[in-house]
Amino acid sequence: MNLTARIGAAPMSAYQWLIVALCTFMNCLDGFDVMAVAFTGPSVTEEFGLSGSEFGLLVSVGLIGMAVGSMLLAPFADLIGRRPLILISLLLGTVGMFGAAMAPSVLVMGAFRLITGIGVGGILASTNVIASEFSNTRNRGLAIGIYTAGYGIGATLASLVAKSAVGGDWRTVFYAGGVGTLLALIVIAVLLPESVAFLEQRRPKGALERINRILGRMGLDSVEEGELGQGSGRSDAEKSGSGWLKQLLAPTVLLWIVFITIMFGFYFVNSWTPTLLSEEGLSKSAAVTAGMAISIGGTVGSVLYGLFARFRPPRVVLIGFSLLSAAMMVVFILSTSILWLGFGIGVLVGALINGCIAGAYTVGPPLYPSHVRSVGMGWALGTGRIGAILSPTIAGLLKDAGASATQLYTGAAVVVALGAIALVALRKHDPESTPATATTATQPH
Repeated sequence: MNLTARIGAAPMSAYQWLIVALCTFMNCLDGFDVMAVAFTGPSVTEEFGLSGSEFGLLVSVGLIGMAVGSMLLAPFADLIGRRPLILISLLLGTVGMFGAAMAPSVLVMGAFRLITGIGVGGILASTNVIASEFSNTRNRGLAIGIYTAGYGIGATLASLVAKSAVGGDWRTVFYAGGVGTLLALIVIAVLLPESVAFLEQRRPKGALERINRILGRMGLDSVEEGELGQGSGRSDAEKSGSGWLKQLLAPTVLLWIVFITIMFGFYFVNSWTPTLLSEEGLSKSAAVTAGMAISIGGTVGSVLYGLFARFRPPRVVLIGFSLLSAAMMVVFILSTSILWLGFGIGVLVGALINGCIAGAYTVGPPLYPSHVRSVGMGWALGTGRIGAILSPTIAGLLKDAGASATQLYTGAAVVVALGAIALVALRKHDPESTPATATTATQPH
């Protein structure tokens, strides 16, 4: 039995839950980073005199950085280790957040937003893998759900900081993000271990001693050199070549459509809500409050999805979440004139669209055999960023062309609904014909 199997079969220790908590903390940075731009949007637009399309580009440049970080930095995790890559990425994120806070112009701010995005992309590419690798089989779904909820927690914190800064200096939000990222860098450097799976596979110097030290903290017996699996300089994905794409082209393309459409809706809602509502006549404070409602909902959405997926196949649950998300997005924008009603529906929108993200992570892995699961999901995540990048930019262009907030929300809702159609078409490729259990609900890699 290799170490991954041993960890999967053993009870979950407090130390393993600590590692999941550390990964969740780092995922909070993603939520804070994206929403830092969204919640300061009205003030940034006013200070730099931005048009709608220019603000959309400012949002998108950070998302472009995240795509670059996810796809270009992630391979280094298999070469130098998950932990070193996370530390490098946190350093980039710290520099980017402080740089954006001190930016004298929108061009300088955009450059630092790109750096921040690259750092966040590198963090995301490694942390969900670590959360999965340190979880046992029984609790992996719960661990990934908690990890995913970190985005909503970070977004909510960003909204609280932004709300306190309304009428003051918007740069405070970015300074707060820089301090948080720097704190994460210090905490992770002290507490986060290297992935046991990486140590077993790559066998860097002192690997056996490091493995046994980690196993001891997890309450597991130490191992001898001969008990370890065969180390390898190449991952299964690399050994498999690119033939997998031709064999699995149909489910892969459908999965890409699911990720693109869900991320399109997710990043539209999270990036544009405060700015659109402010320009529709709500005060800046009320607009931030409505946006905060979406963030609050996001903290529970992934867990909510996981609960439903215990009773119905994950793909079926995701179809329901996608359609409900689309419907509630339209209801939300029509209800914001009544603040308490808009707040309540905003919480529901946040929960549903965040649940869709967790659902996409859940539905994807079973479509691929284990030796290409990582590369298959990696490409899906990278492709999904197309939707994340396009949605703020397209919304800005349409806004400049005269589209109302209601029209923009309705258009984004239609895109999300298209994802449900792709999920229906995915049925014949989906091997999970029984309700998800804790075992399948799920590991993103």
